[in-house]
Order: sequence, then C-alpha cells, then structure tokens
Amino acid sequence: MEEAGDFLSALDVTRAEARAGFGDDTVYLERFVRQARHVEVQILADGERAVHLGDRDCSMQRRSQKVLEEAPAPHLPDHVRQTIAETSVALAEQCGYSSAGTVEFLYDPQREEAAFIEMNTRLQVEHPVTEEITGIDIVAQQLMIASGEPLSMVQSDVALTGHAFEVRINAEDPSNGFFPSPGEISALKWPAGETIRVDTGVEEGDMVAPFYDSMVAKLIVSGADRDKALSRLSQALDETEIGGITTTLDMHRLLASHQALSEAAHHTKFIENSGLLNELEKA
Repeated sequence: MEEAGDFLSALDVTRAEARAGFGDDTVYLERFVRQARHVEVQILADGERAVHLGDRDCSMQRRSQKVLEEAPAPHLPDHVRQTIAETSVALAEQCGYSSAGTVEFLYDPQREEAAFIEMNTRLQVEHPVTEEITGIDIVAQQLMIASGEPLSMVQSDVALTGHAFEVRINAEDPSNGFFPSPGEISALKWPAGETIRVDTGVEEGDMVAPFYDSMVAKLIVSGADRDKALSRLSQALDETEIGGITTTLDMHRLLASHQALSEAAHHTKFIENSGLLNELEKA
C-alpha cells in the first residue's frame, strides 16, 4: 500500500488480522522508505567496554537476503556515520554485551537519516570486508572474548584503510527465481592475488547437496579506494570458474559492472526493480 487513499482500508484489514491472530488489534506505523539502504556497524565488546570496527553497506539484496557487501558504506554523510557508530557502541555497553556483533540500520538517503533495525548477536557472513579494511581478525577476537579475556583494543587503535567488496556465490539460478542448483562441481578455478580472498569449503568433485544453505563460497577483494576495489572485483569474477552447477556468478558479473553499483545508487530492492534478472534470462 503506497497510496494515501488506500490507507484506511489497509489499516482495517491489518487490525482484523491482528485481532484474529493475537486478540489485540493494536498496530504501529512506520515511515515508508522507497529506496532504502541497509547499513550496519561491526562491534566487539567484552561485557564492559565496546569498540566499533566501522560500517558496511549490505543493500544489494534479493528477497531481503544479502548478495553483495562492501566496507565502508559509500556516500554516507559524516554525521550519519558518526551517529550509527556511537549508537552501536553505546547499545553494546549499556546491554553488557560480550562478543562480536552487528548493529543494523535502515538508511534513508533522501532524509539522510538512519533508523535502528536490530542487532545480530553473532558473526556475520560479511565480516571479511571489515577484516580487510581494519586488519583485525574478528574471529580471533571473538574467541579471545569468549575465553574471558578483556577487549584487546581501544577505539583509537582501530584504523580504516582502503575499501573491500564481498559477493556470496550460491548454487542457485537467478534467471529462474533463484531456484536451487545442487549437483557435482565438475570444474573449479578461483582467482588469486594479494588483494583477493576466497572463503570456501568446496573442491572440484564435491557434491552440493539440496539440504543446506546454497552458498558455496565468498569472494572478497580489496583496493586502495572504492573504484580500484570494484575494478578488481570485476576482474576476479571473470577469473572465477565453477562447472557442473548453476551459480550466481553471472549475476555478480552484471552487478559489478552496473552503473548503479559504481555510483552507489543501489538500494535493497534494486535487483528486483532494475530489470537485471531479465538480462540474465536473455543471456
């Protein structure tokens, strides 16, 4: 519902469903953001003190599932970046949080405002892009905290350098509604280089089963700045080969070369609304 004239009827339907399901027709309203971005802050905390490791942009999604992430978040006003970082640290400290965690926000570029979504109290799939720009091993830090050690750094120890991208390579067919593509990996070739990192657990000849998450690898690239990192991502994707199963590689190649990503003009509904999937169907 986007038209003002539809509001009252939609509200009545919502209240009726709430009353039937929960015995309470109370509802609350949220502002609609047409082209929202998903921005999050990585934190480490030991139960008393917390630090942030910068922010990430995870706006490139399909069905609210992240497919491409980058750090730091591009085109984020300084006052918004500072606010979400400080808010994330304050939240962790006030809750007495202990571990690695991610505080997630919905960012409205038109208003230059960020709203809290949730906190993920675990290690995120996209944590490598933060590791690449900070040089901090988040997994090692999480294990140290879990063993009872105090936080090994203060905020001034955290320095952000360069830019990093990550793509999730899944055994799915984007041209067919992201239908799962299990099977045997008949060929496998990963790119190599100092600015490239591949996190995977599969080898040539392995079977991708239909029973589990479809992700087969994460490809992470970094560069001195965003343009260099994005260029390296395109090259790394072209150097990647996976045979025997259908994957999201072709979709990522299109995304990496798309003007919207280059200009950081994408949003959480970009893949569904841009016609990108139609290009894959024609290929």
